[in-house]
Amino acid sequence: MISDMRAILAEHPFVRGLDPKYLDFLAGCASNRPFAAGEFLLREGEDANATFLIRTGRVALEIHVPGREPVRIQTVGEGEAVGWSWLFPPYRWHFDARALEPTRAIHLEGGCLRGKCEADHDLGFEIARRFLQLVNQRLERTRLQVLDVYRESR
Repeated sequence: MISDMRAILAEHPFVRGLDPKYLDFLAGCASNRPFAAGEFLLREGEDANATFLIRTGRVALEIHVPGREPVRIQTVGEGEAVGWSWLFPPYRWHFDARALEPTRAIHLEGGCLRGKCEADHDLGFEIARRFLQLVNQRLERTRLQVLDVYRESR
């Protein structure tokens, strides 16, 4: 079972290039998760306990605005990752992630990942570096969205 998950993980861009010995560590924290269209991967304010590596499908990242419908801040898809709040206390989600269509993801359990990263600082550094790249990409996308909104409002 771990060898099957290891092979699935190895195909995902988030872990591509990771030292092969760490794929077995990650596989021990991983499971396959299907999500139906409209199903939530995570909900704002709930315990942050996982990362989802999207294999197929599309996921809307949304925030709540009082008195309005949720606001979509981004859409992510195949080859992308969702969820890093399990890294930082108080381990709460800051947005919703909702499947827009049938979606398959690798569910990496956050407590398991934290434990493995704390036990092996080289692995921890690699995981942190990958999440920082993800945060950087999301900030850049957000910056471009803000520029578009500003441009349209003029």
